[in-house]
Amino acid sequence: MSYTHYDRLTALDVSFLRFEEQNAAVHMHVGAVALFKPGPLATDEGGIDIARVRRGVEASLVESPRFRQKLALVPLVDQPVWIDDTHFNLRYHVRHTSLPRPGTMRQLKRLAGRIFSQRLDRSKPLWEFWFVEGLEDGRFALIAKAHHCMVDGISGFDLLARIMRLDPDDSIEPPRRYIPRPAPPHARMLVDEVTRRVALPLDLAGAGLRALGAPRESLERLLDGTGAVWEALTANLEPVSGTPFNLPIGPYRRFDWIRFDLDAVKSVKQRLGGTVNDVVLACVAGAVSRFLTARGERVQDLDFRAMVPVSVRREGERGVEGNRVVSLVAPLPLASEGAGERLARVVEATRELKRSRQARGVELFEELADRVSPELFTAVARRAAQTAYNLVVTNVPGPQATAWLLGAELEEIYPLVPLFDDNAFGIALFSYDGGLCWGLSADWEAMPDLHDLTGFLEDELKALIATPAPA
Repeated sequence: MSYTHYDRLTALDVSFLRFEEQNAAVHMHVGAVALFKPGPLATDEGGIDIARVRRGVEASLVESPRFRQKLALVPLVDQPVWIDDTHFNLRYHVRHTSLPRPGTMRQLKRLAGRIFSQRLDRSKPLWEFWFVEGLEDGRFALIAKAHHCMVDGISGFDLLARIMRLDPDDSIEPPRRYIPRPAPPHARMLVDEVTRRVALPLDLAGAGLRALGAPRESLERLLDGTGAVWEALTANLEPVSGTPFNLPIGPYRRFDWIRFDLDAVKSVKQRLGGTVNDVVLACVAGAVSRFLTARGERVQDLDFRAMVPVSVRREGERGVEGNRVVSLVAPLPLASEGAGERLARVVEATRELKRSRQARGVELFEELADRVSPELFTAVARRAAQTAYNLVVTNVPGPQATAWLLGAELEEIYPLVPLFDDNAFGIALFSYDGGLCWGLSADWEAMPDLHDLTGFLEDELKALIATPAPA
């Protein structure tokens, strides 16, 4: 029998596909806008050497086979799987465009919003790199997007790390020849999936027999796991308050960004307590409070919560594609008196979350849904997006050293988080080279005043910097 290959998607991965299928306005790609000095990639005409860029990307794909795979469906059961794309075309995925010179940041943000408003073509590998020249000062940008079913925040930036280096060396390794692995016949994939599902009761029975060898320990693990799942599923049964962020979204996006000095953020947490992420959430709470108050909302009456994805990717799983995250929900104190009190209340809330078993419960529930029914996880996750939180705030740590793309220096990078049902606003952060880079994504119609939030975030950090340390 000839060699064939395919990879099965997990329940969490499948849920990101289902979100799109259930709502045409939802686009489940993550992404980023990165700004570069051109360096040796500059051409005499003031552009960039896109042919060289494509060669560099092609060489990096050797270690990222998912980026040459596309989706297929196991017949009858509709289980999505990854198969190698036998007609992979790098030029389709690595695109080249320009702003009218000299392009401004405002124009780049508008272009990013338009690109992020377009769904990825499911008949092809689910990613695109748009290289944009024509920026003021001769710089160029990369607007990257990849479907959330193939990457999370960590693995998505791992791909960018593979095409970049921590030194200005602009050499390119000769790319290996791409030989796609044939997919098995549909009948074979169906047999595999049915066999996997039929084997589940036998696996459970085997686990039960093994448990008889250590009944007390097994019972304790069972009770602890069951309790953790129950705690995760029941933690936020009361619906959040309705806000201008929580209404049906359309297909079009706005994208804006801001950069904080990371040392300034760290000095706040060292002086006032908590973590960098606590300072982030306190800034979000204060900025949202200012924003909603300016819109005439009474923040004192709001139960406002943020969904905070947490990576459970272990050290040995760096570079492994797919999603390894769980989602926790944290209350944000919009009505607190002053920035210092807001931070103190955020620290208290996140400590309580860490003491709880919610993260473990979500992880166990994902594993259970993956084995039993991916649709179960999709239904629960969709319900949570509609009632359990008001916005997503995700923070991905990055390198604290300068990175280079074929000798072109990376100056800044601003990440994108997708918008879910009834969530018209989301925040993603990435720390890089002494900076904390905020990417703000919003529905075009719901948030025409998105830029106001960047100013409010700056105001909140200044307020925290000015807050005296507790006596």
